[in-house]
Amino acid sequence: MATVRIIITLKPGILDAAGQAVRQGLHALGYEQAGEVRVGRYVEITVPDGLPPEGIHQMCERFLANPLIEQWRFEGLDASSMAASRPRARRPRPEGRPSGRNTDQRGLH
Repeated sequence: MATVRIIITLKPGILDAAGQAVRQGLHALGYEQAGEVRVGRYVEITVPDGLPPEGIHQMCERFLANPLIEQWRFEGLDASSMAASRPRARRPRPEGRPSGRNTDQRGLH
C-alpha cells in the first residue's frame, strides 16, 4: 500500500475569502509582513501499490475537488505523479453509470 498526499487549492484568479480572513487576522495580530494568503485542503489516502496517477486524478476530479474552481497536486506514487495536475477533458461515461455530480437543465457538470 502507498500513501498519496493531495493538496487542493483554488485556481489562480478565484477569490479566496478564507485566505483573506487569515491575512486580516495576521495583520490584526501585528504580522503586517504577511502578504497574500491562499487556503486549501490536504488529504492523505492509502491506495494499492501500482495504482496509476490517473486514478488519483479521477478521485480529485470526480469527488475530492471542484475542477471548475480548484486545482490539485499530489505526491507519493512515483516520480511522474509529483507534477501539478492539469485540467482533463471529461470522458464519456458508460451508459447508465451516474456521474456522481448534479447536473443542471443543460446537462452540464
